[in-house]
Amino acid sequence: MKLSQFNNTIVYDNSIILYNSFTNHFLPVDPLYNDLIESAKINGNIDDLLIYAPVLYIDMIEKGFVISDGIDEIQKVKDLQAKIDQDDDTLYRLIINPTMNCNFKCWYCYESHIKDSKMEEQTISGVMKHIESVVQNMPRIKKFIISWFGGEPLLYFDRVIDPIMSFATNLLTEHNIVLNTSFTTNGYLINAKMINRFHSYNISSFQITLDGNRERHYKVRYVSKSRGSYDEIIDNILALSRSKLPVNLRINFTKNNLEDLEHIVYDILPLEEEYRPYLIISFHKVWQEEDLTLGTRVKDLRLFFKKHGFHTVNGDIPNTLRESCYADRKNHATINYNGEVFKCTARNFSSDAKEGDLKEDGSIVWNEKFHDRMNIKFKNKPCFSCPIMPICNGGCSQAAIESEGEEYCIYNFDEQRKKEVVLEKYFHKINFAAV
Repeated sequence: MKLSQFNNTIVYDNSIILYNSFTNHFLPVDPLYNDLIESAKINGNIDDLLIYAPVLYIDMIEKGFVISDGIDEIQKVKDLQAKIDQDDDTLYRLIINPTMNCNFKCWYCYESHIKDSKMEEQTISGVMKHIESVVQNMPRIKKFIISWFGGEPLLYFDRVIDPIMSFATNLLTEHNIVLNTSFTTNGYLINAKMINRFHSYNISSFQITLDGNRERHYKVRYVSKSRGSYDEIIDNILALSRSKLPVNLRINFTKNNLEDLEHIVYDILPLEEEYRPYLIISFHKVWQEEDLTLGTRVKDLRLFFKKHGFHTVNGDIPNTLRESCYADRKNHATINYNGEVFKCTARNFSSDAKEGDLKEDGSIVWNEKFHDRMNIKFKNKPCFSCPIMPICNGGCSQAAIESEGEEYCIYNFDEQRKKEVVLEKYFHKINFAAV
């Protein structure tokens, strides 16, 4: 027997905790026994633990901390990645951008807003035919996810979203395929008519973002210099939740707006307790923010929201293998308003970055960029010796592509930062798992 290469040791509240990043198990360990484990790691005599701590030894085997000598753990990771990203023909995910235009101009947005961009009838027809083609060519499909992105997708609710969703709902119902729908929207344009139609779409989530409390949000998202958007967005979030439509309230933070984010709680407190399960709050660091020392403050905020009866999740805890990015999965496409097809949505939708084109018959012709992406994983040597590989996996395929063949680490080879990731997972487990 041998110790798993994916074992991690952290200290939390003066206790020693073991974590295995492949099995995702945590195990509290007495300091004396941890010394024995560390000694076994150095001397290669882990079986001696059976003599001194038989209960712990058996527990470590059951939870994957101790494994058979012949097990190739890297191959297990590769096999699991192939099963999820390459071999799963029961699920298809389609992301649609009706437009690259938006009614706001947030300073951190990476998209190029194209004022007159909108999906024309020919592309709308192509999208519908693509959905039909997927159903015909994936006989094992059980679930179809349609996500709306942009730009602000609700700018073209009547023209693009409702016709496609009506078509997809009828087609997938006819074939007994589950349809799930999600929207990434700023939430400002939502109205009663939309909410009524949303109920027929089987919504899994609305991701709606706030950029701080009322005062700070107004400085980022405003209709005009004299008119903000905070109150309208809050009202729409509450209206969706009261309609039993699930909302992920994403709170973007930088070191400049963390000081008074508690104020948001008081603006959502009017939501009745029976509807609060439909509202989940997550905190996300704006990608331009370089300060990595903000985690303690975010933990305090999450506990504050929990104290007031709201469920929070940490949007920055990686699980890149089992919950891989949609762009890493074979059965996924992002169709832009002009019929160009992409995988990643976290980059600018420029024509020179497209990975395919949507044809009139609904088929997608992929180019070399697509094939390069689908073969990019497991080419970064440092990952093979990393104790958190199964939850990080070198980041997403986009991170691997942008490394340009150089060895890289999304945590800059900072072992302490990796321990903080594990610590954050444990913090979430003990404080929020039962919420």
